[in-house]
Amino acid sequence: MATWTDVLRDEKESGYFQKAYSHSQHERKSGKNIYPSAENVFRAFTLTPFDDVRVVILGQDPYHGAGQAMGLSFSVPEAVKIPPSLRNIYQELHTDLGLALPIHGDLTHWATQGVLLLNSVLTVEGSRPGSHAGLGWEQFTDAVIRILNERKEHLVFILWGNYAKQKAALIDATKHTIITSPHPSPFSAYSGFFGSRPFSQTNTALERSGYAPIDWSLPDRETNQK
Repeated sequence: MATWTDVLRDEKESGYFQKAYSHSQHERKSGKNIYPSAENVFRAFTLTPFDDVRVVILGQDPYHGAGQAMGLSFSVPEAVKIPPSLRNIYQELHTDLGLALPIHGDLTHWATQGVLLLNSVLTVEGSRPGSHAGLGWEQFTDAVIRILNERKEHLVFILWGNYAKQKAALIDATKHTIITSPHPSPFSAYSGFFGSRPFSQTNTALERSGYAPIDWSLPDRETNQK
């Protein structure tokens, strides 16, 4: 049984990783608003253990608004307004699988089923999108993708938008399924994201490889029912 601690030990001990992590911590201590909170930076790995990964959904960097980022790509805490890209993801989910439109933005239910919700950059300064790009986080998350590619088989990688599509170069398409489309952002969703059916495609690929499909529904939470 492999764990993230085992497979990422060398990366976390590397100079580039220490630089990225230390920079974000230093900015927190200096009083800057850094998202997500320190305890949630690696939440994607906590909720989706290495041995459980079946699907990877790659984002770019965390949400930069207060209270939004929670360490999972595209996800926001349940009490937070659903962002536009996630709302479009939900619309495609409804069209693809006929599921009811979720009323909250918390994707934890996906993560606990083996969907690694990975941002390429793991931290960001508040109100400054892309501010932590180039610190070294991308090198770390590229290593995560390479390790998953090498050590596992029959994963599904969902790459939305041109930035994510570049990561296909790290993935062996003869071992894994790669699903690409334009980004779900309102600026590009009508250019091919809507109608791309990523959720049914993912489950078809998983079942073809002998894995259980993902339950993509997002049950209502008590806080949303009050």
